[in-house]
Amino acid sequence: MNKNRIVGRWLLMGVFMLMVQVLLGGVTRLTGSGLSITEWKPLLGALPPLNETEWLHLFDKYKQIAQFKYLNQDFTLSDFKFIFFWEWLHRNWARLISVAFLGPFIYFLYKKIITKEMVPKLMGLFILGAGQGLIGWIMVASGLNNEDNLYVSHIRLAIHFISALVLIAFTYWFALSLLVKEEDQIRNRSLNKFTWGVMGLLAVQLVYGAFMAGLKAATVAPTWPSINGDTIPAGLWQQSFIHHPINIHFIHRMLAYLLFGFVCLWYWKARSHSSSTLFRPIASCHWL
Repeated sequence: MNKNRIVGRWLLMGVFMLMVQVLLGGVTRLTGSGLSITEWKPLLGALPPLNETEWLHLFDKYKQIAQFKYLNQDFTLSDFKFIFFWEWLHRNWARLISVAFLGPFIYFLYKKIITKEMVPKLMGLFILGAGQGLIGWIMVASGLNNEDNLYVSHIRLAIHFISALVLIAFTYWFALSLLVKEEDQIRNRSLNKFTWGVMGLLAVQLVYGAFMAGLKAATVAPTWPSINGDTIPAGLWQQSFIHHPINIHFIHRMLAYLLFGFVCLWYWKARSHSSSTLFRPIASCHWL
C-alpha cells in the first residue's frame, strides 16, 4: 500500500469521526445539554464525577447560571446527570479525535509515511481542530454569564457549526486528493466557478440554519408556504437580518428554494462534464 493511500484512509477515518462529532453536537443542543458543564478543562475534564460529592459540586455550579434559575429550576440531580452526559460525551469525543490525529501523525512521521508536501496541510488540520475546541468554549461561555440569556449566542453557535463543517470539508478534500488518481479528477474551470458559487450559497444557508436553531426561530412561523399568512413578513426591512427571528426564518426558507434550483443546475452541469454517459460518483466529490 503506497503512502498516499495510507494517509488518505486515515483522513477518511477522521472525516467519519468528525461527522459523528457534529451529530453529537446536535444531540447536545436538542437535549438542552450544552451549558451543563460550566468550566473548560481540556485535559482534566476528561473524567466524569466519580462520587456523589463531585456530582453535587458540579450541579451547584450549574445552579448559578440563568438557564437553571429561569428554565430548569425544577431539575433534580438525576436530570442534571442526563444533560451532563451528552455534553461530556461531546467533549470527550473531541478528545478522542485529537488522539486519533496526533498518534498516527507522530507514527507516520517516524516511519516517513508522511511526505514533506503533506505536512503543511496536516498542520492546518491540527490548527483548525484546536481552534474548533476553543470556539466551542467561547460559544458555551456566552450562555453562562448573562442573566438575560438562557442559551448560547446564536451567532457563536453558527461560527462553531460552520467551522466544524469547514474542518470536515478540508479533511475530506485532502483525503480525496491523495486517494483519487489524477486522471480521474474532473477539472473544468467553468464547473469549478459554479461549484464555488453554490457552496457559497450553501454556506449562507447553513449559517441561517444555525441562527434558526440558536433562536428557536422555527416556531415563530408554523405555517407554510406563507409566513404567518404573509408572503413577505411585514417590516422586513426595518428589522435585523441576523437577530430578528421572523426575518431569519424568512431568509432561511427563501435560500432553500434558491439552493434547490442551483443544486439541480449544478448536477446537470457536473453530469455533462463527466467523461462517461453515467454520472460517475467522482463527480459528486467535486463539491469538496
